Amino acid sequence: MNNRNRSLLGMGMALAAGVAGAQAGKGPTQIVKPPVSQAWIDVATFSGFGMPGMGGGPGASPMSMMGGMFGAGQGAKNAFGNTQTSSAGRWVDVTLYTSRNPSLAEALQAVPAGTQLAPTLKLVSPKIDKPAPAPTDEVVPHEYERPKGKIYLYWGCGETVRAGQPRVLDMATAKLEEYGKFFVSRRATQRGAHSAAGRPLWPNEPDARMVPPNASLVGEHAFSGQGVPEGFKFGIPAAQDIMPEIALKQTDAGGSTQLEWMALPTARAYFIAAMGAKGGMGGGSDPEMVFWTSSEVPETGSGLVDYQTNPAVDRWLQEKVLLAPTVTRCAVPKGMFGEGGGAMLRMIAYGSELNLVHPPRPTDPKIAWEPQWAAKVRVKSVANAMLGMDMREMQRGPGGRSQPQAQDPAAPAAEKKQEDKLPDPVNILRGILGR
Repeated sequence: MNNRNRSLLGMGMALAAGVAGAQAGKGPTQIVKPPVSQAWIDVATFSGFGMPGMGGGPGASPMSMMGGMFGAGQGAKNAFGNTQTSSAGRWVDVTLYTSRNPSLAEALQAVPAGTQLAPTLKLVSPKIDKPAPAPTDEVVPHEYERPKGKIYLYWGCGETVRAGQPRVLDMATAKLEEYGKFFVSRRATQRGAHSAAGRPLWPNEPDARMVPPNASLVGEHAFSGQGVPEGFKFGIPAAQDIMPEIALKQTDAGGSTQLEWMALPTARAYFIAAMGAKGGMGGGSDPEMVFWTSSEVPETGSGLVDYQTNPAVDRWLQEKVLLAPTVTRCAVPKGMFGEGGGAMLRMIAYGSELNLVHPPRPTDPKIAWEPQWAAKVRVKSVANAMLGMDMREMQRGPGGRSQPQAQDPAAPAAEKKQEDKLPDPVNILRGILGR
């Protein structure tokens, strides 16, 4: 064997030894199986317009009529999905799944006495109608007119608009990639409580009880049903209890709007977003939309007023997209919406998500991980308001009369103000949404 062949053989043996060593160092891959059973519990508190039981009939206040446009006015009957509707109140949605019985029709959730719903919630699988068959008729192409108008993006708390703002998108000329750059929006929302066949949920028609005003979820919860593993029980700590309402106060500060609120004990972070029209609702030929958020960096916020994962919230706090849990004030800059303009304001306090799995993952990678059950609990508190209108004004009826509050009958009456100083929130909202 010549020197060249010996050299190639040596290189090959060294390479093989390196690969074998790398494989040996990597070790065996642990087998991980999905949990046999999974529960999702969504917890939400909404405040502002849309009090339960306040519909949009004759004599209703403007804010209650606005609540009806967003799904309120359901009376005292609970319904699944209220954790997503923004109807003012305290809501809990639950979904249960088990692979041992994919057609599970009913189940029970044992709840602690503090819920005031004890001893159990009855979970019932929804009836899912089959989708209608797709039409077979030939689709006739239409010529769509390019939208007109401009969209403005502002960001950051402060009494005045910051230098370099706003970003402007001209819808008549913008390209697709310009839309993508303009509508920067973070989102890390995962699946929570949901409606699906074979997955019992609560609330439902047989058990449509409202969540009592002073209810607490803290304590031991347990699920049972045909195919649900025995021992599916866990505790919900105070960190995942129903959050208080955001007591948002708005005051005029020389043209800007000063927002103030009491810090919520279990809030992980806050975020505020406003959307409205520039310069009023009428008179202009082309619409002008305005977005503002409390973020320190450009962010439209379209995906943030919802549940988010703990790692995402922590990351966005570092990026200064979200407000720290110790922050209790934020000024909305003046002049963004122009004279006579109006805006919807949304504020969210993120609770800490709870993820539990049993049994825990084995530390030995040679042992397969076969969880029997898993539970996810998500928590949030959201306030809806009209920019510049104090939350207390939202319960005013015609002529400035205070409306009763279903959730807090002992709340103090709103201070009386002249009605002609307040914007008409219904007309503002209809103008923004084009309804």
